Amino acid sequence: MALASFAKKIKEIATCPICKNLMTHPVIISCGHSYCSTCLPWSYNTQNLLGWQKSFCCPLCQVSLPVTNYGSNKVLENLLEVIGEMGLEQLCGEHGEQLHLFCENEGQLICWRCERAPAHAGHSTTLVEDACQVYKEQLQIVLSKLNQLHEACTNQKAFVARQITEWKCHLWRLEEEEEDLLSRMRDSEARLKHKSDELQSHILELEAKCQSSPQKLLQDVKDIVTRNWGKRLETLEDFSMEIHTTCNISELYLDVKKMLRRYQVSVTLDPDTAHPSLNLSEDGRQVTLRGCQKDLDFSPRRFSAYPCVLGFGGFSSGRHYFEVYVGEGTAWDLGVCLDSVQRGADMKQEPEFGFWTIRLHKGQDYLALTSPPTPLPLCEKPLVVGVFLDWETGFVSFYNMTTGTHIFTFQNASFFTTLQPFFRVYQHSPLFLPPLEQ
Repeated sequence: MALASFAKKIKEIATCPICKNLMTHPVIISCGHSYCSTCLPWSYNTQNLLGWQKSFCCPLCQVSLPVTNYGSNKVLENLLEVIGEMGLEQLCGEHGEQLHLFCENEGQLICWRCERAPAHAGHSTTLVEDACQVYKEQLQIVLSKLNQLHEACTNQKAFVARQITEWKCHLWRLEEEEEDLLSRMRDSEARLKHKSDELQSHILELEAKCQSSPQKLLQDVKDIVTRNWGKRLETLEDFSMEIHTTCNISELYLDVKKMLRRYQVSVTLDPDTAHPSLNLSEDGRQVTLRGCQKDLDFSPRRFSAYPCVLGFGGFSSGRHYFEVYVGEGTAWDLGVCLDSVQRGADMKQEPEFGFWTIRLHKGQDYLALTSPPTPLPLCEKPLVVGVFLDWETGFVSFYNMTTGTHIFTFQNASFFTTLQPFFRVYQHSPLFLPPLEQ
């Protein structure tokens, strides 16, 4: 019992007050308290959500300290090495016996005497080695999920940073709108940075745990899995590119046009994908719907149920932009789709089935073909529609190039394969793909 009491006191000294585990690479702050080297920055980031504080409060004594006022605690680190050598972290604090068992009900390591105690009567227990393998697999799944969230968060953070840059080009004379909009965007960027740092901290914690001994891996493992399993990214706010302040529209239009055309690509129509009722021009830039169908060679890539056609080539990375002259047509669909979409009667033109498109219906109703469709109240009818794709961040945006205004953006899409320009053609509404301007 003396050994158990000694082990308990030593472990209390070496336990981090934040994560409640034996410290890793302990650091000491000027008030005298010590923490894990990863837990202390996490505590500061939790207190400093907006990123402007230069000090933080000690989690134990609440003394305000400068952010950089801490250093390595060599004495405590040496003590932790001794604990490891003596195997004290593997002894039961109550009985001084080896922690060879894991209680599923309580989610904690126990010794053989604990198992026979009334507190664990009827509980399900397994050997540490068996429980370690089960929870290590669960931790790897959670780790993979967190890595995916971190990657998505990084992409969203990059997108917000690009939005800030692009908006600054438009708002250089719109001071009142700039103050409100950029404040919200920077708050969003700060929250994403905090979320990114938090996810990175959890990733490092889980990676370290997966590499630790079975006893350390199983300490609080159920709580860690539960806490990290349900993490989500908040929905990214859509900062509309529509300008509300009255300004010189012609100059604004030129700015939007110049920005988008940095990524412009030449698109022509692929005849092997065209529905038999479509007629393509020789240069592959114009398509019309004709009354009768023509006999064409069989192609598994051809649309068979609806008058649709794809553009040549495809996009599997990067940013791309192309324009479509819709003119005075009364109906059209256009956008992008996965190259693997269904092309028969079972085709469903929604993002869940690989389509990111907008539609003009009956000459006046503009819709984003989400599920269900989203009405798009446009002030002016577009003669030319611009389509902008950012493959890595999963964004597809549409612009009215007649006025230089934003129409709609699909966000956070998962592009797991090549995307192609998509067009659906209606009666008396030809579509034309203008060549690149020199």
